[in-house]
Amino acid sequence: MKKLTAEDPETKSADILAENIGHLKALFPEAITEGKVDFEVLRQVLGVAIDDREEKYGLNWHGKRRARQLALTPSAGTLRPCMEDSVDWGTTRNLMIEGDNLEVLKLLQKSYAGKVKLIYIDPPYNTGKDFVYPDNFQDNIKNYLQLTGQIDSNGNKVSFNTETSGRFHTDWLNMMYPRLKLARNLLRDDGVLFVSIDEREIANLRIMLDEVFGPENSVCEFIWQAKKGGGSDNGGVVSDHEYVVCYCRNIAAEPLSQILLQAEPLNKVDEKGPYRIGRELNKWGANSLRKDRPTMFYPIPGPGGLDVFPIRNDNKEGCWRWGKKKLLTAVAAGDVEFVQRENGTYIVYQKVRSAEARGKPHRTLLEQCGQTADAARVNVFETPRSIIY
Repeated sequence: MKKLTAEDPETKSADILAENIGHLKALFPEAITEGKVDFEVLRQVLGVAIDDREEKYGLNWHGKRRARQLALTPSAGTLRPCMEDSVDWGTTRNLMIEGDNLEVLKLLQKSYAGKVKLIYIDPPYNTGKDFVYPDNFQDNIKNYLQLTGQIDSNGNKVSFNTETSGRFHTDWLNMMYPRLKLARNLLRDDGVLFVSIDEREIANLRIMLDEVFGPENSVCEFIWQAKKGGGSDNGGVVSDHEYVVCYCRNIAAEPLSQILLQAEPLNKVDEKGPYRIGRELNKWGANSLRKDRPTMFYPIPGPGGLDVFPIRNDNKEGCWRWGKKKLLTAVAAGDVEFVQRENGTYIVYQKVRSAEARGKPHRTLLEQCGQTADAARVNVFETPRSIIY
């Protein structure tokens, strides 16, 4: 294996600052003088797009400027394979990188900027017990943790970010901000970012992601039940859910495709061809009585030419699911089926004639997942999540 020196290009991450200046020069060459940005010229070129108000909406904290610069500072390091700890090195399609995640994110910029479809991160929740560490990586993991006071000589964790530190939220924000900036650079145009978090920092996280990704690229907050049963309470309330915040690089690229559902077989036939029974067109909800939606109570021609009304199974006058024009058109086209009840009233069904798969949108409430305790039983990591279990 080639021995690397500090002068080799492999030991340096991408110079994001130089790339940004290059992009700016391509757009506004008159604003770049001898490799430096002339902000006065840039201000004149951008005109009313410049916001120089002293008071503006946003999230500010001590150290934010340095955190922004930290994301732009190149890393003097490289990634080296560890053959002795690897399995099927020549054929595996998986890669696990051990190192400080900020430095790794910088090193990945060269090869993966704009190429990653999905990033999932599980940062410290800032509980007061998880450590928010300084950004300084010069040595192997064990030495790094010892030098920064995170572990003692026996490998025990000794330093935490506590609420009594005076910079409880600030330390967390300074840790997160440069990592989110670099993560966005890695995403391709239709890429998405998922961040696990709980109620302690979700407000700050959302505002910070709005700044990094743009509020228009916010997809949603997924909610999942992290635990069941007892737990410590705050003000008489036990918190048993957590969040997965989702942002994308470009919302116009439709980053989240719908869930593809295979259609049920067409198991019936009429004069128009194969079909299957679809949804009921009688509406059964709590507010589905005639008095609640009077315009949705009207007759349609049924079997034998008799008028059929939306009568509920409790014999109360209900309402139709579709408006009058749409439903009468479907009846005339033979695209509804009447099923008579014992009391003489009818349930009306839609006839579905397509056997193609259909898309179903995602829901923000994640129901098909286990709890954290479930994941702990089958996972080798210290703090596993069970979002998709």
